[in-house]
Amino acid sequence: MTSRPGFFQRLADKATPSREEVLDSPWLKPFGKRVRQSDLWRFTRRSVPRGVFAGLFVGIFLMIPGLQIVGAAMLSIPLRANIPIAAAMTFLSNPATTPFFLIAAIALGNKLGFHADLAAFEALYSSGAGVSRWLDWLLSDAAPALITGLFLIAAVCSFVGYGVSIVVWRWWVSRKWRRRVHSNLFRRHS
Repeated sequence: MTSRPGFFQRLADKATPSREEVLDSPWLKPFGKRVRQSDLWRFTRRSVPRGVFAGLFVGIFLMIPGLQIVGAAMLSIPLRANIPIAAAMTFLSNPATTPFFLIAAIALGNKLGFHADLAAFEALYSSGAGVSRWLDWLLSDAAPALITGLFLIAAVCSFVGYGVSIVVWRWWVSRKWRRRVHSNLFRRHS
């Protein structure tokens, strides 16, 4: 007896493109056969945590929407990481979380000896400053603090995410095995 897929599985099947549709994208043509390797698209105990690592690192460090997914996919190739997981993990940094990451990165960079004025950052953010004002601020002493802080936060978050994903993967697999053993025992005694 086969079980019917759940609501979320049916929704995901309808909403997500197939592997073939993704691979036919003109954005991936420059990567040729490398991006078509099946291990980059399979959900395994090794590729999923690597995908979490790649997606979190690129998503936090590279704060440019659109380039995050491309960057995560490119990092997934040498890491042999799961590309869909890496792409999904980049969404941790979104318009709601980006200001927190930026403020934390600047504060961390300042603690490491760089100098970036948080009051100027908050004033630019609250006033809706244009690109030229943001670039002027970044080209001052803020860039080293911001880049160093983002790198360290991205590294820590990606290693923590890697570890958590290993634990969750093992829990999920052991749960599946227990259910399978339980259903086999139930069938034998029926």
